[in-house]
Amino acid sequence: MTTISRDELVREIEERKRAQAALQRSHEMLQVAEENAHLGSWEMDIPTGDSTWSNEFYRICGLEPGSVEPTAELGFQIIHPDDRESANEAVQESIKNREPYSIEKRIVRPDGEVRYVRSRGEISFDDAGNPKTLRGSFMDITEQVLAHMKLEAISTELMRSNEELEQFAYVASHDLQEPLRMITSYLQILQRQYKGQLDEEADEFIHYAVDGAVRMKRLINDLLVYSRVGTRGEPFASTDLEQCLKDSLHDLHFIIEESKATITHDPLPTIVADSGQLTQIFQNLISNAIKFRGEGLSCIHVGAVENANEWQIYVRDNGIGIAPQFFDRAFVIFERLHTDIETSGTGIGLAMCKKIIVRHGGSMWVESEPGEGATFYFTISKVCGDNYDGD
Repeated sequence: MTTISRDELVREIEERKRAQAALQRSHEMLQVAEENAHLGSWEMDIPTGDSTWSNEFYRICGLEPGSVEPTAELGFQIIHPDDRESANEAVQESIKNREPYSIEKRIVRPDGEVRYVRSRGEISFDDAGNPKTLRGSFMDITEQVLAHMKLEAISTELMRSNEELEQFAYVASHDLQEPLRMITSYLQILQRQYKGQLDEEADEFIHYAVDGAVRMKRLINDLLVYSRVGTRGEPFASTDLEQCLKDSLHDLHFIIEESKATITHDPLPTIVADSGQLTQIFQNLISNAIKFRGEGLSCIHVGAVENANEWQIYVRDNGIGIAPQFFDRAFVIFERLHTDIETSGTGIGLAMCKKIIVRHGGSMWVESEPGEGATFYFTISKVCGDNYDGD
């Protein structure tokens, strides 16, 4: 028989005390961590149903720690009646596949309050392959779930509101076309037949009326196009940006020739997009560059920069530029930054461009200094959009 000396016995007792103290500190630290994270833990002996719950598990369930004896039956009763079947199926699948499970479910506290929790569990098996112990965690995610539900509700309401606004803009614009066409026609007849027969002031008044009617018609047409960006666009398909640029320059042929503008471009990529809408963007940005060219001849350059997940396209000009404080306003519908310049703009063009880019999942912005020209940038993702039907 081995004899243990008194000193050895004292050292062994002290080591056991230190180990117990360390274990107690670890247990206390775990409890504090669980409280801070709203994360409870539990363990259940599967054959007997005997269970152990951490203090935070009790609190999540709306119970005082140790106030009731934890059992498998009580744990099941805490689950919301509508979620019990799916919770049980998750455990059975975990046993069958010998894999951990993770589910979200509702629990009902004794006072009737419903809370959302994320439950994770893992099963251990005995040597015979029978399920032995189920251990897991229990996290209260009520605040996150409610915030997500609120966000979804707001998003749904915004989508509905946007759809109603787009429909209203379309209907209003469409229905205004006919009476405005009649007003414009009669004003133009009045201008042709009575010009010079009335006094000079009357001729001026008729001119203002005709000009206002023509501008109103242009505004309604632009508003109609703007309202259709999200609802009347074509499905995304493989799109050659060089062809889009070429088409836009063809449409702008007369104003380019008249202004003697010089337009250059880098090699442009083939992307997944609505080709018609990208052509609209080039047409709008280039026509704006010519319109606000200042005293010299327009020099416009279209470039492309390839990034990891997207293409960055830009249109740079040498025009009158935009002051930094007006950068955000440039993309606001009906906003005209250069009201002191005689132009035929309606203030919808850049807003429509940005709306098109948003539809494509990109962003649009401008960099400029007054008198130093402006560069308009937009990004197009390399990833196919949801509407892309190509290979």
